[in-house]
Amino acid sequence: MAQVAYRKIPSLKTASDFKAYLNQRDISLPFEEVVPSGPDAPLSRPWQFEDRTIGNRFCALPMEGWDCLEDGKPSELTKRRWQRFGLSGAKLIWGAEACAVCHEGKGNPRQLMINEHTLADIAAMRQSLAETHRSHFGKSDDLFIGLQLTHSGRFSRPNHFNRAEPKIVYNHPVLDAKVGIGKDYPVLTDQQIENIIHQFINAATLAEKAGFDFVDIKHCHGYLGHEFLSAHTRPGPFGGSLRNRSRFLAEIISGIRSSTQNLKIGVRLSIFDFPPFRKKQKGIGRPQQISGDYLYAFGADHTGLRIDPAETMTFLDFLADMNIKLVCATAGSPYYNPHIMRPAMSPPCDGYLPPEDPLVGVARLINATAELKEKRPQMIFVGSAYTYLQQWLPHVAQAVITSNMADSIGLGRMMLAYPDIVADILNAKPLDKRRICLTNSDCTTAPRNGLVSGCYARDPFYRSRTEFKTLKQIKKSLRNA
Repeated sequence: MAQVAYRKIPSLKTASDFKAYLNQRDISLPFEEVVPSGPDAPLSRPWQFEDRTIGNRFCALPMEGWDCLEDGKPSELTKRRWQRFGLSGAKLIWGAEACAVCHEGKGNPRQLMINEHTLADIAAMRQSLAETHRSHFGKSDDLFIGLQLTHSGRFSRPNHFNRAEPKIVYNHPVLDAKVGIGKDYPVLTDQQIENIIHQFINAATLAEKAGFDFVDIKHCHGYLGHEFLSAHTRPGPFGGSLRNRSRFLAEIISGIRSSTQNLKIGVRLSIFDFPPFRKKQKGIGRPQQISGDYLYAFGADHTGLRIDPAETMTFLDFLADMNIKLVCATAGSPYYNPHIMRPAMSPPCDGYLPPEDPLVGVARLINATAELKEKRPQMIFVGSAYTYLQQWLPHVAQAVITSNMADSIGLGRMMLAYPDIVADILNAKPLDKRRICLTNSDCTTAPRNGLVSGCYARDPFYRSRTEFKTLKQIKKSLRNA
């Protein structure tokens, strides 16, 4: 692949360099030069969600490792990752990782899955996270831990990492081919959807038994919940109008409320989507075209390439009507347009070079979240896409909080590389540049090739594993291809 001429973040040595580059590129991001510490510092301030006080403004986003046992129980690698979330200092743990509600909905054979067989292990892992946090930070009563419940839908691969077994809501003119199915591939029936709804409800009741404070009903990244939101062409009660496209979530929420005692509910939402991108000239990503209007990008206009927040705001109103106020904002999908959800300079093995400066993607998602927060101030918004900012992350994060552009700052990839960056920021310690995430996508390239995920670039634990040697060989063969 050719290299695109965008400035890398580490080359922007000073705050003046960073702000000048933003101006040069006409990129709008808030920025504050001084990031104070102490209990009254903006990023340290507690906030209230219903009857719970959450101790600071950082959130650990769900990060999978493709490393559980095949029966859905956590492995030692899974437990280590959750413990590191606990020692991060973040007071909101959004799901910790995507947890399948059934075998058929697993995105890979080694995905975490909750059922009676795995319940005790998952409960123990949650307890270990909380105890690790308490031992490092003195208390955990202001720690809010959720479990992200998911069904992978068209991206289900429950039995082999390299064999798709899609469960689709509708036939998609581009994505069907991407997962190796034809236009006549059967869609889920209404009865099958009702069965999946009951699986989500059952999973939530188990999550409450395991001690989780809330569950996230995942509606992002191209997975099943997200696909319902673009099911314009599906007939019947689960497609067509936005009300129908939201029915899947509404029935899950209603069932959870009837089956649990005090379990909170949140939604991680792709607040906008774009069409699938693929590698084109010089390896740069370009959108795949279809004839006519593009109907399949929730939160975008008919071209699919411009954000239109109207439907997203209506959907947020539906959530508010159901007394759901906790939303984690993300965008797109890692499978077909990763640059809009996790901006990076270097793509994974099946990806493409960025079609724009990755800072454009960071700003797009931060500002889109801010617009929703401004127009729906009663909602609680957790932001995403901060990791690419690297050493300038604290300065943008603080400015987002002080400007009321979001309520909490979500960190994903950075949590694999440098989980205690949160504690360092809150204590005004200099950031350890040797541990800052490089956004080189190794944590995606590895599982795309059947290896466990982790930070092979920055975490000595993963660099010492045999998978690191295999990963280097895979990357070398790709460069020589």
